[in-house]
Amino acid sequence: MQFLIITGMSGGGKSKVADTLEDLDFYCVDNLPIDLVVTFANLCLQSKDRYNKVALVIDIRERESFDRLPDVLDQLSALVCNYKILFVDADPSTLVRRYKESRRPHPLEESGKTLEAAIAQEKELLLPLRSRADYVINTTNLTLGKLRQRILRLFKSQNLQEENLPISIYSFGYKFGIPLDADIVFDVRFLPNPYYVEDLRSKTGLDQKVQNYIFESDLSKEFMDRFVSLLEFLIPLYENEGKTALNIAVGCTGGQHRSVAVAALLTKRLQSKGHNVQEFHRDI
Repeated sequence: MQFLIITGMSGGGKSKVADTLEDLDFYCVDNLPIDLVVTFANLCLQSKDRYNKVALVIDIRERESFDRLPDVLDQLSALVCNYKILFVDADPSTLVRRYKESRRPHPLEESGKTLEAAIAQEKELLLPLRSRADYVINTTNLTLGKLRQRILRLFKSQNLQEENLPISIYSFGYKFGIPLDADIVFDVRFLPNPYYVEDLRSKTGLDQKVQNYIFESDLSKEFMDRFVSLLEFLIPLYENEGKTALNIAVGCTGGQHRSVAVAALLTKRLQSKGHNVQEFHRDI
């Protein structure tokens, strides 16, 4: 069982780390009382692999019992629980700015104490825990995308790391609306339209005759070459940014002919280049 404790400075980005770990199938619990950590770990160990990956967010919000955390960690080790500690940090000036932007009070901020003093106190209280950390991430200069990328690199399983980015290609008709979950939307209504050919009107873009009609023009061939080339450029960038799936929507007027043919050919072209692609045709 992977048992990860996420801790660190308030405002450092612990909740964003937990969000990313949830995408990696970690069971995440935020602000579990420290006195319940060992009990919770026992339940996970006895669950017969129901909880293979667990992450707990523990921080200074548990200030009344926070000083007992070292003893709790020793008890976890006695359980043969191979836990790791991830410590999220940031420069004091960055933490001050984040708190001022969010307008939330710091857990140690109280009457007569400045925000800067509360951050300094927290930093001192967390020093022993930071020294025990297996991973330390300073988020001062990290965008959310870069933080997500760092977490994915640390905690993706080997099998997941070897898999390509899952890509879904959807055909759709504009008159029925754009798919809400699309990351990229392409309008192919400029291509030759089989709807105006009587023998092709009742067919769909999956029919070879329809595909031949659409792609016999030099315009259509050049478009497909450029479309595939653009996606070949973009896909690694999305992967590097930590994206876990990519949805590409291709639309024409009714979602019967041009968008279907383009989505089908695009799927074949990308699959031939080793990408993990599935196609869906919403409106046929």
